[in-house]
Amino acid sequence: MFQLDDQFLTDVGLAGLPDDQKKPFLQHTYDQLEYKVGIRLSEGMTDAQLEEFESIIDRKEDVIVTWLSAHVPNYPEEEVFQRLMQASNLPAHDAGLRAEYAATKWLEVNRPDYRDVVAQTLDEIKKEITGAKDAILGAGAPPAQAA
Repeated sequence: MFQLDDQFLTDVGLAGLPDDQKKPFLQHTYDQLEYKVGIRLSEGMTDAQLEEFESIIDRKEDVIVTWLSAHVPNYPEEEVFQRLMQASNLPAHDAGLRAEYAATKWLEVNRPDYRDVVAQTLDEIKKEITGAKDAILGAGAPPAQAA
């Protein structure tokens, strides 16, 4: 998918960002991406869909179990679930792992274009950052000394 890391900073012209500002900047970028993607994905969804997805995101176990049983009853055998399990080093019965998988699968079922929405939104954010890189880097510089 994508990673917000030092390579991302290099790609947008912010490799020179001070080390103590990199993590907060990347977190802010992730938060903006999550917010903007959420707004775009919610467009065209019914209230029931929004409520169901919110319940999955909020890790409401009863909703997750019901949804998985109805849509992916053999989810522990699915390749995506297996990859998530390996990447997280969590057991198959872990509630957090199950919630993460359910959210991903829910998006695949209800918004099959979600990966495209994420990619498009990330590209827009990259362009915004690249356009403002001088101001961003300038904000991290110490104030100039008066002569």
